[in-house]
Amino acid sequence: MSIPCKPPSWFSTRRLFEQNLQDLHNYTNLSHIKQLQAQIIKQNLHQHLSIAPKLISAFSRCRQITLALNVFNQIQNPNVHLYNTLIRAYVQNSQPTQAFSFFFEMQWNGILANTLTYPFLLKACNRLQMMEMIHTQIEKNGFLGDIFVPNALIDNYSRFGGLGIKAALRLFTVMEHRDVVSWNSMIGGLTKVGELREARKLFDEMPEKSMITWNTVLNGYVKAGEMEEAFQLFESMPQRNIVSWSTLVMGYSKAGDMDMARVLFDKMPVKTLVPWTIIISGYVEKGFTKEAIELYDRMERNGFELDDATVTSILAACAESGSLAMGLKVHDSIERLQFRCSVAVCNTLVNMYAKCGSLDKAWSVFNGMSKRDVVSWNVMLQGFAMHGHGREALCVFERMRKEGFKPDRVTFIGVLCACSHAGFIDDGIQGFYAMEKDYGIVPEIEHYGCMIDLLARGERLKEAFMLVNTMPFEPNAVIWGTLLGACRLHGGTELSEKVLDHFKLDRTDPGNYSMLSNIFAAAGDWDGVATVRLQMKSVGVQKPSGASSIEIDNEVHEFTVFDRSHPNFDSIYGMVHRLAQDLKRVAHPKDATLPVEVGELVI
Repeated sequence: MSIPCKPPSWFSTRRLFEQNLQDLHNYTNLSHIKQLQAQIIKQNLHQHLSIAPKLISAFSRCRQITLALNVFNQIQNPNVHLYNTLIRAYVQNSQPTQAFSFFFEMQWNGILANTLTYPFLLKACNRLQMMEMIHTQIEKNGFLGDIFVPNALIDNYSRFGGLGIKAALRLFTVMEHRDVVSWNSMIGGLTKVGELREARKLFDEMPEKSMITWNTVLNGYVKAGEMEEAFQLFESMPQRNIVSWSTLVMGYSKAGDMDMARVLFDKMPVKTLVPWTIIISGYVEKGFTKEAIELYDRMERNGFELDDATVTSILAACAESGSLAMGLKVHDSIERLQFRCSVAVCNTLVNMYAKCGSLDKAWSVFNGMSKRDVVSWNVMLQGFAMHGHGREALCVFERMRKEGFKPDRVTFIGVLCACSHAGFIDDGIQGFYAMEKDYGIVPEIEHYGCMIDLLARGERLKEAFMLVNTMPFEPNAVIWGTLLGACRLHGGTELSEKVLDHFKLDRTDPGNYSMLSNIFAAAGDWDGVATVRLQMKSVGVQKPSGASSIEIDNEVHEFTVFDRSHPNFDSIYGMVHRLAQDLKRVAHPKDATLPVEVGELVI
């Protein structure tokens, strides 16, 4: 009888090392990768052409591109596989210039590209001209015959809008052989740029459609808001998966048809966290807080655990709709379940509280964050700014700088907005000019808009007008509207007429006409009001209905101009009328020219 012998310890260690080498390209823990690299160097395998690419890939996934390059530089005679791996690493780490640099070095060293080189390189193209240059080289070197390469061309052309899609379509048309990836890439590119007719035409011509094909076209219809066509396509699908159902639920939610979204949601054979997130966020966005809370509780009872995507999506919807009750519900779950909040989740939580008007809670969450990024500071700063707490906003800005965070363009929009709302004119002017001088941030049109608003609120209308005329951009309707609004507020009728001489009135924007009409009305120039109203009628422009909302007892009530659908309409608008009269007496005791149009007042 033979007795099995136990293998020596060195043999087990060797087997484990070999297994680790095989799995190296899947490693994501940097310390483990470094430990394995030390073993590789110890056994003199670091120049092995089959091991080096795995190390490069592993370091690339950990965003350690310098360590990946060090591995490459240790190889005396790198081959095309090694160059391809390094090119892909630079593309994955958003360094397209370096990717091209090593591609050119490879050519200079006489190493020929293969069918894997170009798909990696195409992802590094950030301009259509670069795509066309690589396309020409691919064709010249005879790689279009490999289906993998033209498929990559079609997919990457789709990133460059209409012109890119035209180039992709030309290539697709002349391809001798197409597989399901070719069709899906082309159809997906067309839907991405809104060419749904052409996408549907190819879809109907496609010999064998995959589930991805059906879902791509379905998603195209949903994004375009064409829900009737989306539903018809959904009904004709031979099979449906979780993506199909979730896409249609999302479409009806975005369209505001929560009844249809709920019907589809309830009919889903299998539900994951994604459709739960979609339907709850939809209810929150549309103001149905009670329904959102009910579904949220059901989701938790069904054993679904929160993840970052769910939390950020629902909190973003709360911020958009002003639903504080739902936001509090999510925050309670985070604390109760001891959910590990990422920086992104905490930022969304701060933003939600700030936009719902609960600055104390926003400040509490912000101060409780163990880690912050620039977005964290921007969200808190803008929260104070939007509610008129200019001094607190500027204190956040100073603290941000002291803690070593570099302000960005969004930071200065918040700073200027805070100064504008709080009346800190000198601080705002100083901040505006410090942007470029101290931080190298060139002011954009949003920053100029904040500055014009700042000066206008401070009744420095002439300076604001001069800034409009000297800014390095063509003023848009928002800029002119800000200046015209200030003229209305401060009685700058003469200046408003100067503005009109420069103002290229957007004849499709009723807000511009409305603003101009209000300026003349405030000045008592009723002939001017009549002229503007006639102009509106002559070009067929109507003023859009204003809207506002308020949350009471977990229910969001929305009001629009001339809306009589609310059950308590009489008492609500009776109170509005009384408040309007009181406001008129307090704000303009001597001005009888201000009309009170109750129908146009929105709560």
